[in-house]
Amino acid sequence: MKKVKTVIIIVLILLILIVVLQNTQAVETKLLFLTITMPKALLIIFTLLVGFAIGVIVASLLRAKPLPQKTSADKK
Repeated sequence: MKKVKTVIIIVLILLILIVVLQNTQAVETKLLFLTITMPKALLIIFTLLVGFAIGVIVASLLRAKPLPQKTSADKK
């Protein structure tokens, strides 16, 4: 099982490397009041990281256990 995970990680890294190397031209991105010029690969990586961070935050919020509710019996 450990070998399968290693192979999957290596394949993902190679795919990411291929995408980065194929997208080196500069693009303009408008972000609110700013216009940023950056390589397309950097924009892809930045978008990937932001999406990953949002996914982690949402998953942690959904996993959080709700606080125990006080019932009328607890108040007595």
